[in-house]
Amino acid sequence: MQSMTMVRRGFWLAALVTLALLVPAASFGQKKTKNNNTTDTVPMPPMPAPEELENLMSQMLGAWQVGDIDAMHKYYADDATFTSGAYEPPVVGWQNYVSAYQKQRERIQGMQFIRRNTVIRYRSDLAWATYQWEMFATVDNKSMNAYGHTTLVFAKTADHWLIVHNHTSQVCDVGSPVPAASPQPQPGQPPKSGD
Repeated sequence: MQSMTMVRRGFWLAALVTLALLVPAASFGQKKTKNNNTTDTVPMPPMPAPEELENLMSQMLGAWQVGDIDAMHKYYADDATFTSGAYEPPVVGWQNYVSAYQKQRERIQGMQFIRRNTVIRYRSDLAWATYQWEMFATVDNKSMNAYGHTTLVFAKTADHWLIVHNHTSQVCDVGSPVPAASPQPQPGQPPKSGD
């Protein structure tokens, strides 16, 4: 008799679990309207078209190259953070970045900047773009070629997208690849065949 009761409890427990699994996952996160007969989903912010962020980046980088701070500021949030390729603390806030940018810009006499391999991704009200870059410039009256990566994080603010984080890293020139060393035989051991 006791085993029959346990079987019944097990049956009802299994039935409840099965019922819970059959409830569509889409019903979670919905809010009911006043008449309780229909459900409304919370609207998601519209995603930018890839071309929108592509254009934003192109315009921002154009302003960056010519030193137009006012035009650059249109694309950055006032509380944006910046991580440079130098080993230094992140810069917090647009005004602090402008100071650092102007000091750097004073040293540059001419510049060509090329962006390649851009990848753009989205998550609700956030988007990010990562790309490789090459920069050819005259810095302190010396030619300089630099290569690196940048990731820009965008946030939807009111009706437009702003950069809230800029992480730039310069790739160090490591020179020619060094061939892998072949293993040397240990003293007292014969060399392996083919050596």
